[in-house]
Amino acid sequence: MTTSSPAFAKSTQRSRCRTRGSGFAGCSPSWGPGYMVSVGYMDPGNWATDLAGGAQFGYTLLFIIMLSNLMAILLQALAARLGIATGRDLAQACRAYYPRPVNFMLWVACELAIIACDLAEVIGTAIALQLLFGIPLIGGAIITALDAFLLLLLMNKGFRFLEAFIIALLIIIFGCFAIQIFAAAPPVGSILHSMFVPSSEIVTNPAMLYIAIGIIGATVMPHNLYLHSSIVQTRAYERTDRGKRDAIKWATTDSTIALILALFVNASILIVSAVAFHGTGHHDVAEIGQAFELLSPLLGLGIASILFAVALLASGLNSTVTATLAGQIVMEGFLRLRIPQWARRLLTRGIAIIPVVVVTALYGEKGTGQLLVFSQVILSMQLPFAVVPLVQFVSDKRKMGNFAISRAVAVLAWVVAALILVLNFKLLYDTVVGLG
Repeated sequence: MTTSSPAFAKSTQRSRCRTRGSGFAGCSPSWGPGYMVSVGYMDPGNWATDLAGGAQFGYTLLFIIMLSNLMAILLQALAARLGIATGRDLAQACRAYYPRPVNFMLWVACELAIIACDLAEVIGTAIALQLLFGIPLIGGAIITALDAFLLLLLMNKGFRFLEAFIIALLIIIFGCFAIQIFAAAPPVGSILHSMFVPSSEIVTNPAMLYIAIGIIGATVMPHNLYLHSSIVQTRAYERTDRGKRDAIKWATTDSTIALILALFVNASILIVSAVAFHGTGHHDVAEIGQAFELLSPLLGLGIASILFAVALLASGLNSTVTATLAGQIVMEGFLRLRIPQWARRLLTRGIAIIPVVVVTALYGEKGTGQLLVFSQVILSMQLPFAVVPLVQFVSDKRKMGNFAISRAVAVLAWVVAALILVLNFKLLYDTVVGLG
């Protein structure tokens, strides 16, 4: 089987990980890809659904956040398995096994998803700049184009430096919400009950079901499956069955721990929203700007709003890095076309900035909030084009050999895929016809 190297492996230095008897300490260089992937699960697109869910329904939708993260853990583990076992990322596997017209369709769909993700990042970062520094939304959106130079600087310093930068921002996000959770002092018993015991109202209440579907649609990010299947190959591991099995084990552990961090952040947004807004009668809070204005006075913590905005800014910056890497992987994997990272960054960011500037000029802040929701609908439309090929490949022994998933895991993966597809199609339908 002939495979090409990961999309940006030439610009990285492979980490050393002895696969025989090394244990946790010996494989510590394996940690990193999972944290880059987790960025997509706490990007600005998640904030609106989590805020609305907490403000309207308290802690009830914590179960949905838990469920969506469990789905994400499974799918990211499958993506890592595909990359390590075959030496191909998901885009390369599609190019190898699907006809050219199908590949072109998959590439176009994925590019639209990346642009939609970039759209959410532009809006989130622009809102954060406005909240922290008073910069108008249009100016903040234009400033986000400068992240192309930040990305170029980070890439020139090496892949491990890029990972360190992302992990540092994740720590900032985690710290900001840890302080807010401490200030909110939510009832632990109610949180645990809502997280592990689903309420029948989630299905019977149309408004709650709509937000629940939105949370799932905003959580599972399609471009992360392409990204993870590629960056796990930047680690050095023995290209033997035993070496690959160890690499799969450590990569799965890495992404699972990182996604538990993402679970904490998403749950924290909903919990803080539930305490500050639902508990005080502010059930209509659904936009980030509203939350910023009300957090400090309602929580009784002067810096709560600042911490909220800082976390949002860190989330936007982080997401721009991983979305660009995913875009490069997709372009090279499907088309064998590679352009400089900074050029791709400017291209996708430019495409995303235009609608933000136009909508902001015409409709103001409310328009950007609606545009943020629209970006999540676009992501929902693309999700089937990533999940179905992934599950199909890892279930096929002809492609995966001894690394194909078991029948039980395959059934679970197809159930998860079907559930995601049904819920996302319903979200799309409700959004289009306005039944939410």
